[in-house]
Amino acid sequence: MSNQLSCPQCKGEADISKKNIFRPFCSERCKLIDLGEWANEEKVIQRPIHSEDFSED
Repeated sequence: MSNQLSCPQCKGEADISKKNIFRPFCSERCKLIDLGEWANEEKVIQRPIHSEDFSED
């Protein structure tokens, strides 16, 4: 299994191992940009969350 994924913010490579304290982001910068987007309500959950959303099939 690879420890690399695409950073959800900049789409660059992000290390998802435990040694990356910013995971799933590649850096603190990307993590803070994402947090700011949520705080400014640029990102929102579009519908109510139901318990079924968390079940694994």
